[in-house]
Amino acid sequence: MIWFTSALVAMATAAWVFRYAGQKATSSTPYFRDMTFGVAYGYILGTVAVAWLAWAYLQAYSSDQVLANKFFFLRLAVHGFLLFAVAAYLFRLLGRGLGPAWSRRLFRAMPLTAAFGVLTIILYAIVAIFAPLLAPYGQEQIIPGVAANIVAGGDPALGGNPDFPLGTDQIGRDILSRLIYGARNTVGIAFATTVLAFSLGGSFGFLAATFGGWIDQVLSRAVDVLMAIPSLIFALLLMTIASAWATSTGIPLTVFMVVIIAVIDSTRVFRLARAVGQNIVVMDYIEAAKLRGEGMGYLVFKEILPNATAPLLAEFGLRFCFVFLTIAALSFLGVGIQPPLADWGTMVRDLGSFVNYAAFAPQAAITPLLAAGAIAMLTVAVNFVVDWMLQRSSGLKE
Repeated sequence: MIWFTSALVAMATAAWVFRYAGQKATSSTPYFRDMTFGVAYGYILGTVAVAWLAWAYLQAYSSDQVLANKFFFLRLAVHGFLLFAVAAYLFRLLGRGLGPAWSRRLFRAMPLTAAFGVLTIILYAIVAIFAPLLAPYGQEQIIPGVAANIVAGGDPALGGNPDFPLGTDQIGRDILSRLIYGARNTVGIAFATTVLAFSLGGSFGFLAATFGGWIDQVLSRAVDVLMAIPSLIFALLLMTIASAWATSTGIPLTVFMVVIIAVIDSTRVFRLARAVGQNIVVMDYIEAAKLRGEGMGYLVFKEILPNATAPLLAEFGLRFCFVFLTIAALSFLGVGIQPPLADWGTMVRDLGSFVNYAAFAPQAAITPLLAAGAIAMLTVAVNFVVDWMLQRSSGLKE
């Protein structure tokens, strides 16, 4: 506590000195004259954080192996950040020079974060679509003559195998292959679930906004009841019940999972679609369409839906992230995507024992972090794209 308090006081003093020196050196220009103490403190805190990051990165190359192991994952994070930043910049640069005029305009207005998000989503889609061609083994294939629990890294001295750079799991399956197939199963099922949730929530939300009256009240109160229950606990309860039904009916548990998560998440989509629809149905062009005698299908799909595309598209990205994380959480708890299908949530649970290697061989302990990192990276990428879409649809400028 003494060191922590001393550091805070030292940074506060440095912030005051920084602001005072800036005012004197620039003759109190508006930038330093109007600078609050909080902004000055933020500059000092950012400088200290960058300095510590540089120091910690250098420690990862220390000759003391114990000290270097402590900062091994930080070094990987810095390398990954720089690699993806350069890849996103080159991808945006390539998009500005190639393709039709509309795509070049899109890339010219695209921030670097959105370029990273789009590039990551494209890579995930390629891996998911071409998983059988990219994976060296099948997702459920137990390789004959290969030991189980081979650690990542390929170093035989640490229990690795050069033929399996990411190692094998507890029953001898190739982790690299299961990681690749996990993109198809986890992401593909999450996408299908999100589409189903939007079909249900959007349709009922627009109907409630268009009809109003008792239909709106019945649908809204039913949604309120479902939203009053915590979504993860509710999904876990329903999946436990569905496990018994799947055994008796022969329907795969994954099908029940898709329907359950879609229904639970459709309540959030219903709220948004209803709110957006209520703002649209009072417009003059809706009244004109009603006077022309247009039916309900025309009003919803030709008039309301095109004018609600921007907020719904942004919500689709956010809802995909929530569905994706929910599926991973249920799989981690053992009631999600079932074996032998490869799933990132299940892989995190099954490979957690490799973390025990972190103290003396961190490169071997990276195995359970690969699936967790894949989940985190896709979530961040989708959010970057959603933020950009919201900025474009709202008309805000940087």
